[in-house]
Formats: sequence, structure tokens, C-alpha cells
Amino acid sequence: MPLFFESKAICSFAYGFFFYTLFSIRGCIFMEQTLMDKLTILADSAKYDVACTSSGASRTARAGTVGSCYAPGCCHAFTADGRCVSLLKVLMTNCCSFDCGYCVNRKSNDIPRATFAPRELAELTMEFYRRNYIEGLFLSSAVLGSPDYTTERMLTVLRLLRGEYRFGGYIHAKAIPGTSPELVQQLGYLADRLSVNVELPSERSLNLLAPDKGRHSIFRPMKQIAVSGAASREELTLYRHAPKFAPAGQSTQMIVGASPETDYHILKLTEGMYQKYGLKRVFYSAYIPVAEDTRLPALDTKPPLLREHRLYQADWLLRFYQFEADEILDQDNPNFNPYLDPKCNWAVQHYGLFPVDVNRAPFEMLLRVPGIGPKSARRIWRARKQAALGLDELKRMGVVLKRAQYFITCRGFAGAHPGRGSAGRERITRALIDPNVFSGSCEQLSLFSPPAVDNLIEQGVPPRAAVRMVREEAVQCLAKAL
Repeated sequence: MPLFFESKAICSFAYGFFFYTLFSIRGCIFMEQTLMDKLTILADSAKYDVACTSSGASRTARAGTVGSCYAPGCCHAFTADGRCVSLLKVLMTNCCSFDCGYCVNRKSNDIPRATFAPRELAELTMEFYRRNYIEGLFLSSAVLGSPDYTTERMLTVLRLLRGEYRFGGYIHAKAIPGTSPELVQQLGYLADRLSVNVELPSERSLNLLAPDKGRHSIFRPMKQIAVSGAASREELTLYRHAPKFAPAGQSTQMIVGASPETDYHILKLTEGMYQKYGLKRVFYSAYIPVAEDTRLPALDTKPPLLREHRLYQADWLLRFYQFEADEILDQDNPNFNPYLDPKCNWAVQHYGLFPVDVNRAPFEMLLRVPGIGPKSARRIWRARKQAALGLDELKRMGVVLKRAQYFITCRGFAGAHPGRGSAGRERITRALIDPNVFSGSCEQLSLFSPPAVDNLIEQGVPPRAAVRMVREEAVQCLAKAL
């Protein structure tokens, strides 16, 4: 018997339909709206969800189907804010029965509301695809009545696309926290990637700012997706045509700056989710104040973009550089250095381990040298089997010698000697300091400019001079710490 007709599902559907009707009466979707009105409202409501990237899954076009999906993803279009996207990123509805403090779509927020009918959204996706506007669909939704009712409507869209329209392109779907396992299972067989947003880094903050959600309602479907995905991959080794469950894996998103957790806390949680649930990506979203709330930062608070940037850099170290969270941060130093990226900061704190000979050092140690990335490390690893490497060879392999020269030796090079005392320390600091933090001009400052720069500008100091003053002070402070 189909799962839809089970008693639990019937109750959930009836409950959801009741609230759908209630929302209509309250005016959420009572006024007649054109398709363009709905698209404008719901695409704008979806912009705060950053958990989408390249597909990570492959599906070749077959006879009788429309579209294909390639592992590298296709990013051909640029949005007004500079993001390169090829997915139709939209909400099913922004009429929400939850009241999460950080969310622009919370039920207590006075904003325009809209809801797509499943067929409307399916037809819109196909029309966009046929016109080569998009390569796939990123589908999320506010909670319309109940998680199960909302997921049923999302499933209807995906069934129309996969079944009636024979759409073979990429689909990323959001699993709503609190959705029954049966519906999550169905969602996984229709979508290429699933994601369940953690949103906040601790259970305490979740209870405070999202009382309608719970830790269990988030991590239970995350575990289910991990287990079902592993089972699906095992089946595919035995049966070539076995159905694929979320072949592109799963991801999640955390909001940074809405709650008081440290960078160390967030990084430890990230590491745990990678290890336990096999996530493909963890996305970080700098909190943007969208509503007045005493539990949240004031409306004039600037998004912590530099902190978000540092978390992505540290996340990269966890996934590709074989670092552990406790090596990057610890209880005594729970927050990132604003002027050094996490890798350079680690190298400075462990300067006694350097310099290393690139012709003899283990691969793991090569990855920890500032200026050497995974590609360069692999090239060095392969090339040194044929001949000893010098500076010219390293430069051709993509090594950034401006930073690496203080941490390596090689054929004909005994390592750069910055000099003794404060002058030497200052020279190393200038080579390692993050250029993204100080890329200001008279017209526009870097998005990552430290608060000190903004404070000087407010006092009447010209932007270029403010950047120069703060940079020199940062160099001197870091040099003393070496």
C-alpha cells in the first residue's frame, strides 16, 4: 500500500491542509497573484539560503528525456550581486507556521506572501530550462502547516518533473526538519542532492531562536540520508540499474553571528558532521539582520563577512589539507586571527617545524607549507621522483614563493633568511598577512576590512590612509607575536 495512505500520513496531510486554508484566510495567499508576482516574491525569499553549489552528480541524457546533469556543474549566469549560478533557486512558499527569530519568512514578520502550486513550479522550471536560463532546480520551502504537508507538495513537483516532463537535470531539494522518514526517503530517490539546515551551532541557541525546531528533528533526517546513501551505493555495486538515493550527497548550512558561539565551537561541529554524516559541504552564512528582535544583534549590525571567510578557509583545511579542528583553533584561542588566514596562522605558531625540504618532506607536511596547495603538493610529490626540484620548478608548479620561501628548502636554495630581530619578523609578517583584509581604495573598501578601518574613516581619515595605518599597526603586532 502506498505510504501516502498510511494513517500517519493522512493525519499529517489533513493537518497541513487545515493550515493551508488558514493561511489563505489570513491573507498569505488570498490575493490573486500572477506567476511573475510569485516568482519575484519567492526567489527573493530564497536568497538567504546559500547551500547550493555545483552538482557533484552525473546523469547522461537518455532518449525520451529532457536535460542532463554533469558532475562539475555548469555555472553560466551571474546575479546582480556577483554570484555565478545556473539553478532556479526558489521557495515553494514563504508562508511559514514556524517563528524562527533569524528568518525573514517567520510567521510574525510582515512581508508579502506567495505560494506556488506544484504544477506551476514544475512548468516554470521546464520553461526556464528550455530557454537555457538554468541547468537545474534548487527547491526549498517555508513550513506550510506541517513539515509533512510541505514535503508532500515538494514531492509532487519532483514527480511531475521526473515523471511527466521526463526532466533529467540536476535537482537540489531541502529536507524540512521534522519530516517523517518515509517522505525523506521518497525525496532522496527523486533529487540529486538533499540538505538539512543546521542553522544554529548549538542546541541552546536553537531552542532560543527557533523554538519550533529541535536538535533531533535536524540530525535524524541527516543520519537517515547518510545511511540510505551508503546503502544505495552498495546496491549499485551489485545491481547496475538500482535506484540512486541522493547521488550527489547532502550538505547543510549554519548561520554565523546570530548567536554567541565561538569559531572553535562551529569548527568542531563542522568536523563532527563531516565525520559522522559524510557531508559534501557545510555552508556558512554571515547573519544579516532582517527583523527587530531582542534575542538577535541590532538591525544596524554589519554581517560578519570576514568571520564567514575564515570559516570557509578553515573548512577547506579540514576537507583537503588533512587538518583537524583542534590544530586550527583551541579553547585558549577560540577565534580566528583577522589578519592571517588559518593555515598561515598555524605555520607561524609552529615555526619550529620549518623549514622543510620539498624533495624529502612527507606529503602531509607539504600540505602545511604556506603557499603550497593540494595541486602543487601532488605535482611536487610526482615530480621529485624523477629529479630534485629547485625554485624554478616549484614556481612553474604553482607554488606561491612569496610565502613559501620562509618555510622550505630545495635544490640550490637553503631557505630565505628574513634577518634577525624585529626587522626579520616584520618581513615574514608582510609576506603572510592576508591581502583580502587590506584591499581598500578611495572608492571602495574590501568587504573584509577590519572594524578599525571603518572607525578611522568615520573620524574623517581618508580610506587609503586608514587602510595603510591599520595595516602597519597589524604588521607590528603580528611581528611581536612571532
